[in-house]
Amino acid sequence: MSVPFDPSLITERGRPIYGATEPGRSVPCERETPLTPDELDEVVELIASGREERRPAVIPDRLMTRDWPSVVRVVLRLDDRLGWAPAGWKIGAASEEIRRAEGLPGPSPGRIYLDTVFRSPAVLPGALFINFRNVECELAFRLAQGFPLRDEPYKEEEVDANIEYLMPTLEIGDMVFEDWYGASGYFGSCLDNGGGAALVCGPEIVDWRRLDLPNTGLALSLNGTFVKEGFGRAAMGHPLTSLTWLVNWAIGNGRPLVAGEIVSTGTCTGHCFVAPGDEVALEVDGIGVVEARFED
Repeated sequence: MSVPFDPSLITERGRPIYGATEPGRSVPCERETPLTPDELDEVVELIASGREERRPAVIPDRLMTRDWPSVVRVVLRLDDRLGWAPAGWKIGAASEEIRRAEGLPGPSPGRIYLDTVFRSPAVLPGALFINFRNVECELAFRLAQGFPLRDEPYKEEEVDANIEYLMPTLEIGDMVFEDWYGASGYFGSCLDNGGGAALVCGPEIVDWRRLDLPNTGLALSLNGTFVKEGFGRAAMGHPLTSLTWLVNWAIGNGRPLVAGEIVSTGTCTGHCFVAPGDEVALEVDGIGVVEARFED
């Protein structure tokens, strides 16, 4: 059911419906050792079952760890376990603001799946989400050709030459765990596909190189009320730098990218939590508008 809208209660993070823990207040779990192979399988199955059955999940204390390589292994194994048709990748925590709020050591990639990609103006069904609708305003690129596996990293100019077009996007975050910032104590949203749940794509900009992307402004409104704005430089200083990082991360983990894949390069406005019934609009300087409405 829709939550009544009171603009006076809206903060820069949207509605205060992210769980019991305030941003930056999570308590790190004690364990810092890697998950064993059996434990990795258990975490993957716990998350995958929650995703498939559209229900929350609780991770036992014994499976919580601050070991980042274990997080990466879970993300990749979860993608294999779900077996859903991919559309590309998203980058969580590309901005320093988000890394501070969630206590992350670095960016947190996740998959974009084909049946969760929408064109603006979009109507997003409630069945897409389990616990959250965390709206992030981003700039995404569609690849003209793929990036096959190779030993040496790709250079930024190689990546630049392989872009078909740019799109403004609304990347919608969700996860099976019920306390968004509390889960940061064990990298919960990172474990669950980097928190990625859906992507709403705006107009396709072929001549994007004319734009000053680091200084391009992105403004977000919720139910007609301005919430906040950000700039393209929040994504690792430049969205192209963020894209290059993701390409090399994927290659380094044995995941080639293919022609036509989309990479959303990370939030430029931080988090904005919304509720069923809400409508959001992203306005991007020199590019256009992206709109989405969330069904009950």
